[in-house]
Amino acid sequence: MLDFTRYVAIGSDFAQLPFAEASKGPTINPPKIQVENVDFWYGDAHALKSIKLEILSREVTAFIGPSGCGKSTLLKCLNRMQDDVREHEMTGRILLDGEDIHSPEIDPPMLRARFGWVAQKPNPFPWTVYENIAYAPQIHGKVQGRAQTDEHVENCLRRAGLWDEMKDRLGEAGTDLSGGQQQRLCIARALSLEPEVLLMDEPCGSLDPVSTATIEDLIRELTGEIAIVIITHNMEQAARVAQRTAFFKLGEMLEVGDTKPMFQDPQSEDCRSYLQGQFG
Repeated sequence: MLDFTRYVAIGSDFAQLPFAEASKGPTINPPKIQVENVDFWYGDAHALKSIKLEILSREVTAFIGPSGCGKSTLLKCLNRMQDDVREHEMTGRILLDGEDIHSPEIDPPMLRARFGWVAQKPNPFPWTVYENIAYAPQIHGKVQGRAQTDEHVENCLRRAGLWDEMKDRLGEAGTDLSGGQQQRLCIARALSLEPEVLLMDEPCGSLDPVSTATIEDLIRELTGEIAIVIITHNMEQAARVAQRTAFFKLGEMLEVGDTKPMFQDPQSEDCRSYLQGQFG
């Protein structure tokens, strides 16, 4: 369990923060996702401007920046969740394992099945704990029969740190759990299709410190297995879990790199001001 008394940034240099392990870089962790010159509009609103970014395999990338800067828009572009938005336009390319996700050969539902999604507010299905985990693997043919499904449900709940609490409550409604338990159930559900990429939009934004610590522990355990992208307004959290960080402002990505050097010596004045808490 994390000792939150240790995680207090000193001034603007985050001197006493235990940073995540440094990025191993593209020579060891090749790019899982490549964002190439992406612009995105909601009607006349230019939400993303010439975004160029690589998200490396088996590492955590944090998106930081003030509200309305384009972080969530980009996150939803990665698995084409923005396809259903009315009056939108995107230019540029997003590659997953080198393949354009907007290629005519790509089936959007199958593409999204390669991603796990965790939202800020827990949103379990109004079904039992067991059904929340079992449903997607069953319809996608990932499991066959009750024994295999039982094993898969248990494995997903264990990975989310929820099995010991839920093993005798699998028939309870997921919506009846506490907020922290609901969010961990949503993470277990996101892991149920064994995603290649996990997208997390402020996953701890509505949680208490203990639940937050549990989810950060899970993120660290998953590091090295899959690519994870997390949006967070908590700079200490970004430092603790992310090998790489991208800073956004007004639809532009102004800085990206390894988290520790960025936080201790940001290269852009806007990023420096944001990390010092001068705007947000």
